[in-house]
Amino acid sequence: MARILLVEDELQMQRGLRDNLEFEGFDVATAGTGPAGLEQILTGEFDLAILDVMLPGLSGFDLLRKAREANVRTPVIMLTAKGEEIDKVVGLELGADDYMTKPFSLRELLARVKAVLRRTESAWAADGPAGTVRIGELEVDFGAHTALRDGAEVPLTAKEFDILKHLWEHRGKAVTRDDLLRAVWGYEEEISTRTVDNFMLKLRHKVEHDAGNPRHILTVHGTGYRLVP
Repeated sequence: MARILLVEDELQMQRGLRDNLEFEGFDVATAGTGPAGLEQILTGEFDLAILDVMLPGLSGFDLLRKAREANVRTPVIMLTAKGEEIDKVVGLELGADDYMTKPFSLRELLARVKAVLRRTESAWAADGPAGTVRIGELEVDFGAHTALRDGAEVPLTAKEFDILKHLWEHRGKAVTRDDLLRAVWGYEEEISTRTVDNFMLKLRHKVEHDAGNPRHILTVHGTGYRLVP
């Protein structure tokens, strides 16, 4: 039984979503404020978190940021009432796996929940013990989700591991930004590719000896990126 954390401050919506998720067979924990949600996601074990953006005490964006900084890999669906692209981009860049704009249908939410859980299960299954690969000065174990440089750990986020893994699987070949959005975020909708570019900038600072003159994560102009180990 998958365990879900629901952080929503509108009590009626929180109860309605909880009841329907439990009816579908999920074990649901709830929180009504940002700080309470952060405490739960940091200390509990969840298969998925559903976070409202507008929360008292701590926004959903800040909650997600702090969770990812603490290396919490729980998949996250963001709920936003604004529906603006900037909110979608910010959420994805912070490490969200999907988002939904209020108002939304319960059927669509349940479909998104099940889709994210399926993608997560598939990713974990594919992660199995594959040994260590070397990318420049970095030793990466995708199965263990560890990255070392000269024996010291380099802290990569869950999304950064996913991006690097996808690039490694297609090393030497050009990978488009749209392909990365689909493979890493499971995204089919059109959205600004700044999301991918911003992630690549951060990833280069962790992988490359000189991020300003990359030798391993190369830009393929007009297309995307290519990994040269």
